[in-house]
Amino acid sequence: MTQGLALHGLTVAFGDRTVLDGLDLVVGRGERVAVLGPSGCGKSTLLRTIAGLQAPVDGLVMLDGDDVTHRPAEHRGIGLLFQRPVLYPHRDVAGNLALGLPRGIKRDERRTRIASALVEVGLEGFEARAVTTLSGGEGQRVALARALLAEPRALLLDEPFSALDGTLRRRLVENVAAVLQQRGLPAVHVTHDPDEAEAFADRVFHMEGGRLTQRL
Repeated sequence: MTQGLALHGLTVAFGDRTVLDGLDLVVGRGERVAVLGPSGCGKSTLLRTIAGLQAPVDGLVMLDGDDVTHRPAEHRGIGLLFQRPVLYPHRDVAGNLALGLPRGIKRDERRTRIASALVEVGLEGFEARAVTTLSGGEGQRVALARALLAEPRALLLDEPFSALDGTLRRRLVENVAAVLQQRGLPAVHVTHDPDEAEAFADRVFHMEGGRLTQRL
C-alpha cells in the first residue's frame, strides 16, 4: 500500500483536447513535489483533478492506498492554497482559522488548536488581528494554518507565493516547506518559477503534452 498521494494513468480531456494524458505520479508522506510549466499546460487542471474539482476521463487518484477518484472534494481531506489567500474580512484571524476546525469542538479546545496553529506558522498572538491589516505573507500563513487545522491528508499549492517579492517570498517558501515536512504531508506545488520550485521541492517536474518529466 502506497502511503501518500499516488496518481495512476490520470487522463483529463476537454472536448477533443487532452490536457492530462495518462499521467503517473507518486508523492510520499512528507515529500514535496513541484510542477513547472507555462500557463495553459495543465498545471491547475492537475491540482483540480487531485482535489476532486475536475473529473478525470480515466485513471486513479489514491490517498494512503484509498481510491478517492470519485469521492467528492469535501470528503477527500485535501488542503488547498491559492495564489491569493481566501480570507473573510468580517472575521478576525481566529475567526478565519475556526473555519478549518471540525464542528462540535469545545471553545477551550478551539482556542488551544488555533493558538498552536499560529505558533506553527510563525504568527503567535495574531488571533485578534483584523485580516485586512495583514501583509501578503501573513495572509498566506493564516491560510496555511487554516488548511492545517482541517488535518488534511495532502496539500496542493497553486502558486501561493507568486504575488510576493524577494526576501519575503523566499522566507515563506522555506517556512511552508518546513511545516509540511514536519507534518509529514505529501504536497504538490505548481509554479512557473524554476528557482522557487527548487527551493520548495524535493523533486521538480516539467509538464508538457499532459505528462510529467522529472528535472535532474
